Amino acid sequence: MPQSAAAAGTAVSAFSVHHVRHLSPTAFVVRFDRNRMQFAPGQYITVGIAGDLHVREYSIYSSPDDDFLEILVKSVEGGLVSHKLQQLEQGDSLQVEGPFGYFVLDEHSTLTRQSEVSSAAPAPVLMIATGTGISPFHSMVSTNPEMPYTLLHGVRSAIEDYDWQRYTPGQLVRCITRDTDGTADFAGRVTDYLRQNPVTDPSTRCMLCGNCDMIYEVFDILQEQGIPSQQLYAEVYF
Repeated sequence: MPQSAAAAGTAVSAFSVHHVRHLSPTAFVVRFDRNRMQFAPGQYITVGIAGDLHVREYSIYSSPDDDFLEILVKSVEGGLVSHKLQQLEQGDSLQVEGPFGYFVLDEHSTLTRQSEVSSAAPAPVLMIATGTGISPFHSMVSTNPEMPYTLLHGVRSAIEDYDWQRYTPGQLVRCITRDTDGTADFAGRVTDYLRQNPVTDPSTRCMLCGNCDMIYEVFDILQEQGIPSQQLYAEVYF
């Protein structure tokens, strides 16, 4: 779940569950009513069972073009919210508040969605995620499929490469450290990949989402490779 500055959001208490889609024994996607909520790809919402005191923050997994909301959740042993979300059934109610956050793309990173194509080429985007930190990037890529992006996704096992088939071939790099089952694009951590494949374009917008240790290490690597600090953006998952 993300930890970032919050923007003013809208609270609505009646969000009906459509279904829960399981991606692994512990990870799943919850789809539920959108209720006309407006958001930008990369923002997050707070979600909990209707009437429950406990809520958690989750980046929105779906696109603003969809008529529903989705979140990617990993069930945590002893978790006060994730285990309950995993047991949801169609028609159950959620309490949702948001959207919040500033971890979003700017107009210099995306292709125009109008009929006239801008003469200025969009800046390349390097997205780096670990685990369920891929969630905001799924929303960004789903909304801007023509964006010139590379997405590094670091996981321990191939079973955690959530919905990898949905990304443009060649633009997703699955960095798997343990059980690769022979399908890893790179055997190792995202930091290992970056050291072996340096970023050479200083205009690249680098967006990081995952645990703070990864973010600190990647910041150091990218700055050593000449990426200005103003081109680095992060969302911490904890």
